[in-house]
Formats: sequence, C-alpha cells, structure tokens
Amino acid sequence: MDVTSRSHETTIHIPETESKSTEARAAPAAAPKVVATQHPARGGWKKGVAIFDFILRLCAIAATLAAATTMGTTDQTLPFFTQFIQFQASYDDLPAFSFFVIANALASGYLVLSLPFSIVGIVRPHAAGIRLLLLIFDIMMVALTTASAAAAAAVVYLAHNGNSSANWVAICQQFNGFCQRVSTAVVASFIGAVIFVFLVILSAVALRRR
Repeated sequence: MDVTSRSHETTIHIPETESKSTEARAAPAAAPKVVATQHPARGGWKKGVAIFDFILRLCAIAATLAAATTMGTTDQTLPFFTQFIQFQASYDDLPAFSFFVIANALASGYLVLSLPFSIVGIVRPHAAGIRLLLLIFDIMMVALTTASAAAAAAVVYLAHNGNSSANWVAICQQFNGFCQRVSTAVVASFIGAVIFVFLVILSAVALRRR
C-alpha cells in the first residue's frame, strides 16, 4: 500500500492482487463430486449363485432322466415250464407308473431347455426377468415330480408289503427284479424333486437380494 501526500490530498493505491484474493475468498466453494461406486462383491455373489444353479440343473437332468428310463424299461416275465402260461409285470400295467414316466420325461426335457437360460444368468447375473421365469417353471416341476414320485412310491409300497385288508398280496417275492428297478426309479425321482426345491430356493434368494 502506497501513501502519497500532495497538498492536502491523500491517494491510496490498492494492489490488484489483494482485490483478487478477496474475490477468491468470497467466491463459494465448488460442490464436491459424487462418484458412484459399484459393489463387485455383490455381482460376484450373483454369478456364483448362477453357476451353482447351472450345476444343479445338470444333476437334476441326470436324476429325472434316469428315473424315466429306468421305469420305462422295466418289465419282468416269470419263467415257467410251459410257454402258454406266463406271468408278466410291466410298468405300463399301472397308470401310476405311466404317469411317473411321463412326468419325469417332461421334467428332464424342461431342464435341458432351461440350460441356455441358466447360462444367460451366469453372463448377466443381475437379469431378474430370466431368474423369475426359471423360478415359476421350477415351482411347477417341483409339484409335477413330487406328485409322480409319491404316486409311484405308494404302488411300490403295496408291491413290497401288500395289503391284507384289501386282500392285495405282495408281488415282490416273485417279481424281485421288477420291484428293484421301480424302487430305484422312485428314489431317483425324489432326488430330482429335492434338487428342484434347491433351485427354487436359489432363485428366490437371488431375487430377494437384488
């Protein structure tokens, strides 16, 4: 600051740098930038669920296809000395077993068709539409496979133990091979139903934690 006195006049010179600094202090501070951060852990968790879903579908295909083929190829003829009198047991003699084969064949076919959608879920783990579609059809397959396995299991129980009140005799003492195969098919179908339950739980959890 320079002060100069000339015949009763006083001149005050203010440097420009001081005025600029004053204006800079008076100017409002710039608003902080908000940077959106993504959560890679959440996306990784979704992808892990999708991969596990794909593996479970492969296991369910093996279980339901084994159940359908085992039951569908089951028959036994008891050997006798004469060819005119023969006793034969086949799966299509009982409507419950026929329904069992159809239901498990439909379930295995659906699982094969659902594999591409499951792969899309791995590539795009945040796609909720595909997950919801699979959830709806998985619930339907749970009901179908459980109903068919339960109906077949009731017939298998009667074949093993009979029912004295209804005068139904156990046939597994004579048709041992037939009963073993249908029992194996029923167990495989229940395994497929349990896997479908796990698939439903996985899809529900993935949709819940979006």
